[in-house]
Amino acid sequence: MSAALMTPELVRLDVAPPGDKHAVIGMMADIVAATGRAERDGLEAGLLKREESFATGMPGGFAIPHCRTEAVHEAALALVRLSEPVDFGSADGPADLIIAITAPAGTDDQHLELLAQLSRALIRPEFLAALRGASTPEEVSALVMDVVAPEEAGTDAQAAGAATSEEPADAAVGTGAASTAAPTSGSASASAASASAAASSTAPSDEPSADAPVLLAITSCPTGIAHTYMAAESLENAAKDKGIELHVETQGSGGITPFTDEQIARASALIVAADVNISGRERFAGLPLVEHPVKRAISHGGEMIDEAVAAASDPSARRVQAGGATSEKAESGTSQSWPRPIQGAVMTGVSYMIPFVAAGGLLMALGFLLAGFDVAFVAQDVATGFSLSSLPGHQEYEGATGMAQTERAGLALYLGAVLFTLGNLGMGFLVAALSGYIAFGLAGRPGIAPGFIGGAVSVAVGAGFLGGLITGLLAGLIALWFTTLTPPRWLAGLMPVVIIPLVTTFVVGGLMLLFLGRPLAALMTALQDGLTGMSGSSAVLLGVIIGLMMCLDLGGPVNKAAYLFATAGLSQGTEAAFEIMAAVMAAGMVPPLAMALSTLVRRRLYSPVERENGTTAWLLGAAFISEGAIPFAAADPLRVIPSMMTGGAVTGALIMTFGVGSQAPHGGIFVAFAISPVWGFVLALLVGTVVAAALVTLLKEIGLRRQGAAA
Repeated sequence: MSAALMTPELVRLDVAPPGDKHAVIGMMADIVAATGRAERDGLEAGLLKREESFATGMPGGFAIPHCRTEAVHEAALALVRLSEPVDFGSADGPADLIIAITAPAGTDDQHLELLAQLSRALIRPEFLAALRGASTPEEVSALVMDVVAPEEAGTDAQAAGAATSEEPADAAVGTGAASTAAPTSGSASASAASASAAASSTAPSDEPSADAPVLLAITSCPTGIAHTYMAAESLENAAKDKGIELHVETQGSGGITPFTDEQIARASALIVAADVNISGRERFAGLPLVEHPVKRAISHGGEMIDEAVAAASDPSARRVQAGGATSEKAESGTSQSWPRPIQGAVMTGVSYMIPFVAAGGLLMALGFLLAGFDVAFVAQDVATGFSLSSLPGHQEYEGATGMAQTERAGLALYLGAVLFTLGNLGMGFLVAALSGYIAFGLAGRPGIAPGFIGGAVSVAVGAGFLGGLITGLLAGLIALWFTTLTPPRWLAGLMPVVIIPLVTTFVVGGLMLLFLGRPLAALMTALQDGLTGMSGSSAVLLGVIIGLMMCLDLGGPVNKAAYLFATAGLSQGTEAAFEIMAAVMAAGMVPPLAMALSTLVRRRLYSPVERENGTTAWLLGAAFISEGAIPFAAADPLRVIPSMMTGGAVTGALIMTFGVGSQAPHGGIFVAFAISPVWGFVLALLVGTVVAAALVTLLKEIGLRRQGAAA
């Protein structure tokens, strides 16, 4: 399997660039697709998506566009050597060597390890020189495969490289995988020489002195198949040159082999080179910390080693916090802008809140189903005052028009009251969970308690979910500020469990009770009154807006904002809140159902993988999982997203027109018992789905005809 990762058919030498980097990536997709290993359009979309999130140009004049996607059937390495370099976003200039790494979504560990070996080799100047000096595709393929799978070449050099890979983890990297050096030419002697160099690259060239610092490094990137291992190789080489003992833990797609307890105990400082949150940060509490994006480790590994050595002996250096908070970047040049971590924290809060909403809302809906809608007036008294051996009769309650009796009695009323009470208690945690996990997203564990308590205060003063958003952000930011302090050693252990929660809770709670609570409560009341009073064209307009938001980013921040807006209103129990919830659910079901319908009626417009995704999308759409349309939107966003937004807007408007309400926050057609009238929900969903499917099919037909005319 590994010998087929690169073949001469996947190599192009001295090719004139077809345009900018996007055109080059399209050419790479053509090369891989021509071998039958991938669907061309899906692969191109995956490579471009990765490129847009993080430029793949590297120091040394090469680029590594890469992705893992369902469009790839078999892992492949493709290489193009350009006659004129093209800008791929590297700070030191354009790239003339383009190496595409493509892997299936379910790539096994063996393939990932082979791809990691190539990524490590690309950091070595002699390997790049060999690729630039090769005269035939066969020579390039042999050079790459000597690095990726040296054991299959049958030479002494490969045997030496295999022996290297068996050295103990404490002499190499945290994954236990040794580096394999690249040949400087196509000859066997050059391969042997570079393999010998690889054997020595896993440890410092000189034995470290007893008082020399011991460094740990963690590398990670979003895809986990290229930058992760290149950064590790760069740091290892820099540490070897400086005579520093370094152990590296690569948190890549092939999994994690963590540091040993002994390595952590001996460590003097930690280097984090990552563009994603790393796992197990709390293991290094108190260690001096040097943290940068993964790309800096590739281009400036030596500088990061120097920073870590200096931090190891600096009492005022930044340190890993005991609470596990994600530290901000050390330098302004590499720091994230505040909107991004705040957006991420809000998304974290919403994600952790959803289980409370789903469990609580569905239990309440089941309670209504069993006991009728008037169970809400008597649920707590019935659930706590009666039992299975002492069932209730018809219960009196004070309704909007005076005293009344419950429609049902006996076992149905009792079980319905129990379910409703459970759900109501669960919904009571909604704002607190939102606030607590927003704070957690910003500050880690020290922010949880202040955030939860702040959310509870928000409920107490009537500020609702708006107050929960504010208290979560306040608690997270204040707790995060505390984690930047460097307390005395005797106080450090108390900071995350006593000092930070105590002071942050006092500040956030005080601000809410003394200053912010009443204005936010007034705003929340005005918002609820406005929604309750909506009718006619204003309600339809709200439905259109909700539909557009639900279909804009398919599970992203805008989609989640609309969902949060709807679920927060469920606890009010008003008809307007139920209608908003129905509009959100129905509009969110449109994209996957519409794409499923389009793949069914015009199969020739879609690849085999997309047709398979379309089959799956039927179930995802029926269950209100908007993300089922993401593969289609990623591959063709300009046609898919506007079509889905149009269908979602139609569905949202019809839901409001028909006065459809949903007491369940999730579940799609599987919670039809909680939707009234069901016929209105189904009709609105069908119309929106047909509109979206027809529009996306039409746009794809037009695009196909234009391609045919151009050809």
